[in-house]
Amino acid sequence: MEMGSLAKTMKIPNHAAIAIVATGLYLSLTLSVMFFEQRIYNVLGPMLYVGVAVLLFMTVVFLVSRLIKRMDLIDAGWGSAFIVAALAAFVIGDNEFTEGLTIQLLVLALVGVWGTRLTVMILQRISSHPEDKRYVEIRNEWKGSVAINSYFRIFVLQAALATLVSIGVIHIMFSPEQGLGVWSAVGVIVWIVGFIFESVGDWQLRQFVRNPKNKGKLMSKGLWRYTRHPNYFGEATMWWGVFIIALDTPYGWVAIATPLIITYLLLFISGVPLAEKALSKKPGWKEYKKKTSLFIPTPPSK
Repeated sequence: MEMGSLAKTMKIPNHAAIAIVATGLYLSLTLSVMFFEQRIYNVLGPMLYVGVAVLLFMTVVFLVSRLIKRMDLIDAGWGSAFIVAALAAFVIGDNEFTEGLTIQLLVLALVGVWGTRLTVMILQRISSHPEDKRYVEIRNEWKGSVAINSYFRIFVLQAALATLVSIGVIHIMFSPEQGLGVWSAVGVIVWIVGFIFESVGDWQLRQFVRNPKNKGKLMSKGLWRYTRHPNYFGEATMWWGVFIIALDTPYGWVAIATPLIITYLLLFISGVPLAEKALSKKPGWKEYKKKTSLFIPTPPSK
């Protein structure tokens, strides 16, 4: 059966059908290798501990969010959750802060830089803006206890998702300690490109929004001239960089789950779709959309 027919029969989008099939293939291959190598318990057990560490962290974030009455604090907790996952996996994997630079230390540093920047940026936004209206709308739609709903449907879900997305990082941390190779160098370059796009794109947007003259206008300058979502492109690119670094480790292909999940979420679930919906209400949107690439940066069309 063709993918289009499958999606139509099950009443799901093509991209979701492809994701389901890809996930099935990935899990089948990964589990088969782990069984063959008799490593399934050595991997799943420690990964569970990492998940528990992330859940405990998100529980603390939840408690703080209840105290300050800001459910959107979860957005700040998202980036930090990856740092917790990386650090927990680093410790559980019996890695050490040696004098030499290992792949494990490199990835720990990269995740730390990305997560810290994202967390600080969102905390600054939270401190100067009212609660994100998306969470207000979600809360108003719930029935029953707001605390229970928010904990399980927002914070626990995000903890599970952060752990799942961290598969690539966890794999690297559980691999034997080793120095940097060619793939590591290539991966770092890709990661830096992604970091530039995300950080510069976010900075350009903040400067644009802060100018009262731009109220209600569409941001189409700087990196936003080449892609409608330079920050999301940058985030996805960074995780592809981490995957490339993982290729220097045994069974490095396992780490491909991380960039695939992130890219899928950004393109079809939480990133681009929500942003496009908000941007479509601004004047000049149709022209901007027509000449500017959705995701991958390209020269604007004429």
